[in-house]
Amino acid sequence: MSNPEKMDAVYDAKSLGTSKVLILGLQHLFAMFGATVLVPAITGLNVSTTLLFAGLGTLLFHLITGRKVPAFLGSSFAFLGAFGLVTASGQEIPLTYSCFGVAVAGMLYLVLAAFFKFFGVKRVMRYFPPIVTGPIIICIGLSLAGSAITNCHTNWLVALVAIAVVVVCNIWGKGMVKIVPILLGVVASYLFAVIVDPSARANVAATVAAADWFGFPVIWENTALSIFNDSLDVSMLITAVITIAPISLATIVEHVGDMCAISSTVGKNFVADPGLHRTLTGDGLATTLSALFGGPANTTYGENTGVLALSKVYDPLVVRLAAYFAILLSFCPKFAALIVAMPAATMGGVSLVLYGMISAVGVRNVVENQVDFTKSRNVLIAAMIMGLAVGVTYSGSIVIPVGGISISLSGLAVAALVGIAMNAILPGKDYEFGANEQGDTSVNFGSRHD
Repeated sequence: MSNPEKMDAVYDAKSLGTSKVLILGLQHLFAMFGATVLVPAITGLNVSTTLLFAGLGTLLFHLITGRKVPAFLGSSFAFLGAFGLVTASGQEIPLTYSCFGVAVAGMLYLVLAAFFKFFGVKRVMRYFPPIVTGPIIICIGLSLAGSAITNCHTNWLVALVAIAVVVVCNIWGKGMVKIVPILLGVVASYLFAVIVDPSARANVAATVAAADWFGFPVIWENTALSIFNDSLDVSMLITAVITIAPISLATIVEHVGDMCAISSTVGKNFVADPGLHRTLTGDGLATTLSALFGGPANTTYGENTGVLALSKVYDPLVVRLAAYFAILLSFCPKFAALIVAMPAATMGGVSLVLYGMISAVGVRNVVENQVDFTKSRNVLIAAMIMGLAVGVTYSGSIVIPVGGISISLSGLAVAALVGIAMNAILPGKDYEFGANEQGDTSVNFGSRHD
């Protein structure tokens, strides 16, 4: 997890001069940008709020970890399925209720952080082995693919441009091009749509023209806190929490993998110092803070880890500069309007690749950890997770009446709970965190750079 040779290559950002440090900060902003703003564009959350709390969340994370870890916290793809949920009766759960569910998921990070602190990483991670997290991650991606196809149907040519650019940049790109394929795919497809589609061009012009240059990035009506009024729907609130919170079980494992990947890149063992209990606390509080004020969940970004490897400047200061830039951008509604006006086909094309990559990360997690499917317990656990996740999603939520309210459980929530329980009960647990570094770092939902 640490590499002494890389430690010699560390550059102190302050010694590089102000101009170079600012450029490095902009480079980190550029790396996180496409993926961070794509999440609110897909879900309907506010772009400005997202940028504000990506920046604030990153600064909070750095404060809690003693400013030692050069990580940027951007929008989490894993929680895309938390928005656009419906209850068993078919009623759509408002974004405000979903945000509260995400906020509770962030608080689960603190529970796991305490477990890591008092019981140790290896003992806790035995309950979140790849045979559980891999199939859950696979199902997260598959459950979202339908919405991507729906958006692609609006203009398949525009969608295909986005897909082609992402693929080409991922496979043949060099340097920063390889690190920001999603951003480049969005930009290329967006420009193509504006050129070939007069209606898209008119929509962009009208939307951007109507927006102000300066505005406050938080709207009270969009926050999770706004639901606590006379019209609070307790049943919907509990449904959102129970449905969304289990997603954190997959993202916590992603966080651990990211910390291992950053440690390997920088040449310092951040799992030991400042420790996973601190990094998880920072990530969890950043997610909760963002969600309470109407933003998406946050997560450490593999794209920015790639920039660290590319620049060989590991000073966390340059990452914090990117956070400051993101906060400044959040106060410009005209910029947010440019994202809101993005053609649906552009979002569809990029998200189709993205959702497929999420599922592929689940497959990778299983393969690189060499999960033994000759064991009946592993086959049964994977079968139940995937069967429940897909089956319940297509047949409708499982409704549990509790007193005078009804709680709806999504397929993913049921699958996660059953998978964890089966792994804990069935004999034959053999997963040991730290025994396979490649497997431990194979759970990054974003881009990973070796």
